[in-house]
Amino acid sequence: MPSQVLSKQSLGVSTFIALLRGHTAAARELNAQLSAAHGLTLADYDVLLQLAWAPEQRMRRVDLAAQVLLTASGITRLLDGLERAGLIERASCETDRRVVYAVLTEAGLEKLREASKSHVPQVEAFFAARFDDDELTDLSAFLTRLADADPAGCNPPV
Repeated sequence: MPSQVLSKQSLGVSTFIALLRGHTAAARELNAQLSAAHGLTLADYDVLLQLAWAPEQRMRRVDLAAQVLLTASGITRLLDGLERAGLIERASCETDRRVVYAVLTEAGLEKLREASKSHVPQVEAFFAARFDDDELTDLSAFLTRLADADPAGCNPPV
């Protein structure tokens, strides 16, 4: 009896497993392409993109961590690498010394714009190879409902 319970999963569990595996497959392929072509990870690209769209192209590090779903230590390691590469810089808050901003540099914006020229078509191709337009519309709606938010684009501002 226990083996039957373990082998038959609920639709919710099966869906969750499919979501995790689908995410992993997409992230692996797109990360490899982005890294090979531009030396950026998906997380790097996401941070640069969030900063590009932020007011004055700056965000408090804690807010950026929440936006890209990283811990405080995770965002610190990621931002340290981007800072060493000259793609972002740190800025202090004039009114609160405890606050540190991550600021997109001109080089960071240029790197993001250059990477988006190949990354965005690769994202499109990844999904177009697996789904037709109607399926993509449905999938986007379903995943948006999970996140309870509108999907963001992956193009930097012009």
